[in-house]
Amino acid sequence: MTGFSSRVEQVSISGIREVFEAAGEDAINLGLGQPDFPTPENAKQAAIEAIQAGDSDGYTSNKGTLELREAIAGKHARDNDLDVDPENVIATAGGSEALHIALEAHVDQGQEVVFPDPGFVSYEALTHLAGGDPVPVELREDLTMDPAAVEDAITENTAAFVVNSPANPTGAVQSTEDMREFARIADEHDVLCISDEVYGRIVFEGEHRSPLEFAESDNVVVVDACSKTYSMTGWRLGWVTGSHERVERMLRVHQYCQACASAPAQYAAEAALSGPQDPVDEMVAAFEERRDVVLDGLEDMGLDVPTPQGAFYAMPRVPEGWVDEVIDRGVVVVPGEAFGANGAGHARISYATDMETLKEALAIMDEATEAVR
Repeated sequence: MTGFSSRVEQVSISGIREVFEAAGEDAINLGLGQPDFPTPENAKQAAIEAIQAGDSDGYTSNKGTLELREAIAGKHARDNDLDVDPENVIATAGGSEALHIALEAHVDQGQEVVFPDPGFVSYEALTHLAGGDPVPVELREDLTMDPAAVEDAITENTAAFVVNSPANPTGAVQSTEDMREFARIADEHDVLCISDEVYGRIVFEGEHRSPLEFAESDNVVVVDACSKTYSMTGWRLGWVTGSHERVERMLRVHQYCQACASAPAQYAAEAALSGPQDPVDEMVAAFEERRDVVLDGLEDMGLDVPTPQGAFYAMPRVPEGWVDEVIDRGVVVVPGEAFGANGAGHARISYATDMETLKEALAIMDEATEAVR
């Protein structure tokens, strides 16, 4: 029979999924990276109206509707003070496809991609699928990525490095100076910086800055999505932006693997991005309140946990056997090694669930902590 490609044989099913399947049906799920808030009503209504009017029956432009791309440009002007040309935006099937086409368009066989470890599971997998060689970089004690470590990892064979802030799985937010340094590294080493900014609006302390603000070359592309900011994970609507030349190459990949993002989702995203932002502010305030409760609970257990400044994850350092004990007691958390070798000894906890459930889960974690000590 026909065998399998070496690229796909280097990729396995996510360790996050394995945890879900091992947990009981009644388990409290703190492993899911999905906001527990509804999609804003104006976004849902825009999709309904587009469907009813027949506006979403056919293909859109490969890049997405002009109106959506203008709304994305407006978002970057409002939130990041960036002047993004709508012609240099590709609407994608979520941030995942945006990452995929960015790597496919820029990584040749055997070239290296540098990324944070622990980091989002897709970075290593998508590097393999692009034929590249993953180069994980250990994080600082506060779980941010050190620009100096990234620069040390760059060789003549490096095609790209990935920056993720606020970060999954750590909740860490890179400083403005770090982002300036990442832009300098991209400029001076003539290597691509892929900035994953999917959690960019969910910040509690500090501020989200993009390396695109500081770059003096076109060596930065930005990946973003509506998934987390507007609780639209199921709508699968993201985007990528960069220079005209880079967007044109990424479009070549996108048009063959996807043609265009879902048309109803495009209308919903346009409304979410250009409409009232109150739902986002309310969601972020709720996440910050939950973050504080989770931090207090974990610290009361005697666990060491760097303070997450954004996203909706905490990543405490935990004793051996802690994750299994917690899962056995009915709370789903994800072992840190699911996000890379340097995640060992940690656990990722999502607080994208209601306060009552979080408090119940923390009480169970406290019992599990006592049991493994």
